Amino acid sequence: MSNRLAHATSPYLLQHADNPVDWWPWSPEAFEEARRRNVPVLLSVGYASCHWCHVMAHESFEDDGVAAYLNEHFVPVKVDREERPDVDAVYMEAVQAATGQGGWPMTVFLTADAEPFYFGTYFPPEPRHGTPSFRQVLEGVSAAWTDRPEEVAEVAGRIVHDLTQRSLVHGGEGLPGEAELAQALLGLTREYDDKRGGFGGAPKFPPSMTIEFLLRHHARTGAEGALQMAADTCDAMAGGGMYDQLGGGFARYSVDPGWIVPHFEKMLYDNALLCRVYAHLWRSTGSEQARRIALETADFMVRELRTAEGGFASALDADSEDGDGRHVEGAYYVWTPEQLREVLGDQDAAFAAEHFGVTQEGTFEEGASVLRLARTGTVVDADRAADVRARLLAARELRPRPGRDDKVVAAWNGLAIAALAETGAYFGRPDLIERATEAADLLVRVHMGEVARLTRTSKDGRAGANAGVLEDYGDVAEGFLALAAVTGEGVWLEFAGFLLDIVLQHFTGEGGQLYDTADDAEQLIRRPQDPTDSATPAGWTAAAGALLSYAAYTGSEAHRTAAEGALGVVKALGPRVPRFIGWGLAVAEALLDGPREVAVAGPVGGELHRTALLGRAPGAVVAVGETAGTEFPLLADRPMVGGAPTAYVCRHFVCDAPTTDPQELARSLGSSRSGD
Repeated sequence: MSNRLAHATSPYLLQHADNPVDWWPWSPEAFEEARRRNVPVLLSVGYASCHWCHVMAHESFEDDGVAAYLNEHFVPVKVDREERPDVDAVYMEAVQAATGQGGWPMTVFLTADAEPFYFGTYFPPEPRHGTPSFRQVLEGVSAAWTDRPEEVAEVAGRIVHDLTQRSLVHGGEGLPGEAELAQALLGLTREYDDKRGGFGGAPKFPPSMTIEFLLRHHARTGAEGALQMAADTCDAMAGGGMYDQLGGGFARYSVDPGWIVPHFEKMLYDNALLCRVYAHLWRSTGSEQARRIALETADFMVRELRTAEGGFASALDADSEDGDGRHVEGAYYVWTPEQLREVLGDQDAAFAAEHFGVTQEGTFEEGASVLRLARTGTVVDADRAADVRARLLAARELRPRPGRDDKVVAAWNGLAIAALAETGAYFGRPDLIERATEAADLLVRVHMGEVARLTRTSKDGRAGANAGVLEDYGDVAEGFLALAAVTGEGVWLEFAGFLLDIVLQHFTGEGGQLYDTADDAEQLIRRPQDPTDSATPAGWTAAAGALLSYAAYTGSEAHRTAAEGALGVVKALGPRVPRFIGWGLAVAEALLDGPREVAVAGPVGGELHRTALLGRAPGAVVAVGETAGTEFPLLADRPMVGGAPTAYVCRHFVCDAPTTDPQELARSLGSSRSGD
């Protein structure tokens, strides 16, 4: 039998379509049903590449006895957190407030008014380590609902009241300045792991947005410590097990502080953000390794995540089949010394084991090792290493592949568009710019539709049912603006403008604060707003960055004012929790620098255009075109001088003298290198 999830666009919901649990998607009808039957709603939230979501599904949701009890006493509702980040955010806030921790799968019991009254995450099939079994939880909640209804109602009411009382410090008192950014840098220095790179202990997440801040801060102030932390962290991640040493691309995070063993799922957003970070690190330092990692990560996204329609899929699973047909985390990626010998023969296997840190006892489970660059700093036979890598990659291709979550998320595709466009432009790879353009075309065609309101997801070229949230508008606008700078096609500036006008109309509150959902979106128990950057830029800071860039391109006072209003939160949070507002700090760097407006009257891809793109001035915007068309306001009345390509650089309403010399332009944009 299949349940109501059979027609969903979410791969996560489709994974549960054949459960004996009579799942409903999140919908008014599900809550009507709960009211009609006078039973609570069981809300289960997860995502397709979530390991413990799969475990709980297998243990409990595929169990006929548990399903029968669940169907009789509850209305079960399944939500993909990647499709409905608003639902996830509201109830996760409640879970964290009640239990002090959160995570997925998230298990919440609700009244028919969608008010939560009991919370948890993963529940085992049998009682374990003081955790009740899932069946015990269901029986306990059902008994409380039947025997003590007024107590349940009181708890639910109190939780909702507490949530709605939480007001956000949005720091409407002004803009972040030198003092706040210096304090943020000091805070990061204190949390920096100077032995292994990165910030904090285990698990260690890739701090992409914090590194963008450090690179911009160095470009603006010359602070060597900022550049050192960024470069050393990037080196450590690139040499560790979190980076796929054979196929390129990054796993989600490292379970240990030394970047040795990853959690193996590969997310589009991590790879997009890190691809851009390494490209920008190369722009700052010329590091050959940074160039290699940026290109390999871009190639990984195109090879493994690109969909038939030209968008990018959300993720690759952590789990895949091992040699015995079991689904095991990391099976696709890990190696034993015996497996190396089978593929490479004794001598090359010994070389590979030393090069990639494969030991007899293993660094992972059951004697297997995660490949990493174990001999950093030593001279290695590069040709031999490349040959060994190619043979291991070819052998790995024959293993059962991890599953892929094929849904296209607007925000994460926006991040990928920015990364691929810039990486393609920096390194002379027009194919990457084409892939970015195709993904942007898909977003316009399928996700924007007729009215420029974004849909959150699509699958197989079909738009999903859920409205875009603020991060979709902010990140897609960011991608379009990067594409405009690289291609010289003003239509991308225009599309970004459509999206940012909607941010001004529907997502902006008082005092510069922003909301994660539009004012006409479905009303939840609380209107979510979260300004902190976690795995991706917050909608709040993504929108602030795109608004600031758009204002620099167009001179729009309304967009500049909205960006400045939104940045009040960085003034409030930057000095206190710099690790959790990295993109906000990066945008603040652009604000302090201008950002600079660069108009290149000349050919797209010419030396002057390339020099402009390689400028390190934080958040500088680049408009390029041979004729003073109307597509880019920055190009108006800015002709070529003496028939030669000419660059005009302005900031804070003051312009430098026009120049036809790439070196002169590089100097004025804080870059020592021109189009080399």
